[in-house]
Amino acid sequence: MSGPPGSLEIVAPRYGEASLADVLPAALAVLGVPGAADTLGLSTTLDGVRRVAVLLVDGLGWHQIPTAAPYAPTLAGLAATAGRPLTSAFPSTTPTSLVTLGTGTAPGAHGVLGFTLRIPGTDRVLNHVEWAADPEPTRWQPVPTQLQRAQAAGVAVTVVSRPEFGGSGLTVAANRGGDYRGATGVDALAGQMLTALAAGSGPTLVSGYHPDLDRHGHLTGVDSVPWRTAAADVDRLLARLVDGLPPDAALLVTADHGQLDIPAGHRVDLDTDARLRAGVAVVAGEPRVRYLHVEPGARDDVVATWSTVLGDTARVRTREEMVADGWFGPVPEEHLARIGDVVVVSNGTHAVLASRSEPPMASRLVAYHGADTAAEMTIPLLVVRG
Repeated sequence: MSGPPGSLEIVAPRYGEASLADVLPAALAVLGVPGAADTLGLSTTLDGVRRVAVLLVDGLGWHQIPTAAPYAPTLAGLAATAGRPLTSAFPSTTPTSLVTLGTGTAPGAHGVLGFTLRIPGTDRVLNHVEWAADPEPTRWQPVPTQLQRAQAAGVAVTVVSRPEFGGSGLTVAANRGGDYRGATGVDALAGQMLTALAAGSGPTLVSGYHPDLDRHGHLTGVDSVPWRTAAADVDRLLARLVDGLPPDAALLVTADHGQLDIPAGHRVDLDTDARLRAGVAVVAGEPRVRYLHVEPGARDDVVATWSTVLGDTARVRTREEMVADGWFGPVPEEHLARIGDVVVVSNGTHAVLASRSEPPMASRLVAYHGADTAAEMTIPLLVVRG
C-alpha cells in the first residue's frame, strides 16, 4: 500500500525541535531534572506531574494511525485529542531510533547509524538487533543515556521490555540505567509499567517497549489481518495504561518509525546485478537505505553506476553530502566510517535487496522502513495525564 496522501513526501529529521531525540529530555524536565531541555513544551502541559511513563510502540507511524483506527479506537481518540507528529531519527529504523530515544541525541552523536553497520577497519557487518557484547556496547555507543541522567538526579527509573532483550548490546546502548523488568505480551507490559509507575513517592520514570505491530507489518504487511490484530492489542495496552495512571502521572506514547509495503516489482537485488556489485566491498544498512563501502578509488564510479541503474527509484549520494545536509545530526570523526562511502536512499515504495549478503528473510518481508518518506519518518507523540 502507498499510504494516505502525502505519505511518500520526503521528511527531514527535526532534531532539537520536534523529534524522537527530544522526548526523554522533555520528560526529564517535567520531573525536575536540572538542565533537561524541554523543546516539546511538556513542562507546561504536565505541570505537577511527578511520574512519567514513556511507551514506544515499534512500527506505529503517524500515517498508520488512520489505518489502525477501526481496530484501535483508543489510539485513534488519543491521536485526535492529545497527539501531534514528531520525526524519527534517520535512518528510520529500530536500532537507530531506540538509541536516539534513550540518549536524547541524534544518531551522529551516539553512533548507531543504521540497522546494520560495517565495523570500521574490518569487513564485519554488525546487526544491531543480534548484538550481544562485541563490540562492547558502551564503547560502540559512548553517550550516557537519559535514564542514567535521571537516575543520577534521584529519579526512580525502570525499563520494561521483553525478557529476551535484557542485557543485549542494543538494550545496553539504548537503556542502560535503572531497573530492567521483563514482560511478554501487552497485559504483562501494562501491568509491569503501572506497578513501577505507582511504586515509591518520589519522581519516577518508566520506559516501555512493544514490538509486535512492527513484526506483523514486516511479515504480512500494513493492514493485513495479523497487523489489524496487533493494532487491537496496542489499543488494549493503551486503554489499560490510561485507565491505570496515578493522579500525578502522565503517559507519553511514541514510536521509532512507520512502515511501507514494498511491491514485488519495486525491488532490485544488488547481489544478482553485476553492475551494482562492481567496486563495492561491503554492503550494510537495509533495503530502504543502503550503505556501500567501496574499493579504493571506486566511489565516483559506484555513484555513477548506481544512479544510472536505479534512476528515479533512489537517490545516490556520498557520505559527505548526507552528513553536510544534517540527516544524522553532527557526526564526530570516530563515527564517520560507520556510514557507507555511498548512501542509497530509496524513493517512494522501492527497495534494494541483498539476497546473498543478508539472511534470506530480509528479502521476503512485505513492509519495510528506514528511508525518509513521511510514512516512515513521521511518528506520534500522544500525551495523557492521569
